[in-house]
Amino acid sequence: MRRAWKVLLIVLAVLVVVLVGGYTYERPLLVTGTGYAAHNACAVRLLAHRPDPSQDLPGNPIRPLLKTTVSNDSATGSILAVLGKQRAWYTAGFGCTLADRRPDLGTPTKVSSGGNPYAAAPSPPPATGAVGKALDHAFGTDLDAKSRADLGTRAVLVVKDGRLVAERYADGFDAHTSQLGWSMAKSATSLLVGRLVAEGKVSLDDDHLRPEWTDGRADITVRELLQMTSGLSWDETYALNTPITRMLYLEHDMGRYVASRPLAHRPGTYQQYSSGSPTLLCSILATRTKEGADLPRRELFAPLGLASAVLEPDAVGTPVCSSYLWATPRDWAALGEFALQDGVWNGKRLLPAGWMARTTTSVAVKTEEDGYATGWWANKRVDGTLVHPSLPADTYFAEGHDGQWLVVIPSQKLVVVRLGFTPTRDSDRTIGLAADLVRATGG
Repeated sequence: MRRAWKVLLIVLAVLVVVLVGGYTYERPLLVTGTGYAAHNACAVRLLAHRPDPSQDLPGNPIRPLLKTTVSNDSATGSILAVLGKQRAWYTAGFGCTLADRRPDLGTPTKVSSGGNPYAAAPSPPPATGAVGKALDHAFGTDLDAKSRADLGTRAVLVVKDGRLVAERYADGFDAHTSQLGWSMAKSATSLLVGRLVAEGKVSLDDDHLRPEWTDGRADITVRELLQMTSGLSWDETYALNTPITRMLYLEHDMGRYVASRPLAHRPGTYQQYSSGSPTLLCSILATRTKEGADLPRRELFAPLGLASAVLEPDAVGTPVCSSYLWATPRDWAALGEFALQDGVWNGKRLLPAGWMARTTTSVAVKTEEDGYATGWWANKRVDGTLVHPSLPADTYFAEGHDGQWLVVIPSQKLVVVRLGFTPTRDSDRTIGLAADLVRATGG
């Protein structure tokens, strides 16, 4: 009997070691899941004021094990309420931040919607004719209920000649519902940098951006971070312990982490998609201007009257300029119209003249990205061919995860916003929508 107990204890000890070792190995992946869940629950409930955060959680193997709890100032995500706990803290004006303790982010600049012509514009009549059919197709009225849910369109807005001519929302969403643009934040960052260039606070050719960069990284410029040609080693794959998941869910100082990456290419010679680049850039700019987490509010949102816009920061106050910009569909449309007007707003020039033409021209280097420019996606490649032949050559885009789009067509004076949750379909129908609207509105 004594021997049997000894064997059992050994087996239990081995099992504990295996379980602990397995958890230690898998913890980065688990924390990615719990961090995503905590941040999502915090933002959906406390920022967007929607009741069900699970509607924005894509399917994954650990989703059935995820548990979230939301209070009046934070949300916690965990595995079975025990493992991999992460907490996201809500701060008015700054949204939600993953951190062990509540971050001190300072006082947010007050933003009035008074200078934004779309914030309180009357709703246009329900779209009919060719425009109505284009919106029908974008919302999947031709699909069965499951396919329509998979398409997941939540908002479509159309601005033509500076006027809001059509808008439609899915059930549970309206003109006042803030929605996450994911990587559309990168294009807003390009506008933010333009504001700082216009004010003389930064130059695209500035280098020696971090004091610890005493090697080849010292040659990296602001322009190269915007164009994703910095050469810093990166992997945008959302998997176990990759740079993108480490940055978003394991690092309290995202800028410092990205800056620590070694060079994989000489700066300015190779373009690789990197959410690290704009977040590192905003870390540098937030420090240089001494504006911290308030940088986008003070420099971009307040001048445009984007009262709903919130660009969430990390635990040290760096705006996460790759991913975390929330705004109502009308404020997203205002960003697009600001770009279409080349940075002139209410008669005042806020960007350097010609800024949009320069930042929406595809970068002529060896690239992994089809038509990437300087924070925007361009429809016209370097060789003159079109990424989307159904759209005019001067079209450019802000594009985000799960089907977020801001389409700007200067030659047609047309801005199209499409927001939704489309994690599983190959097409969210936005390019077809934009092409239909060009035809429908006289292009």
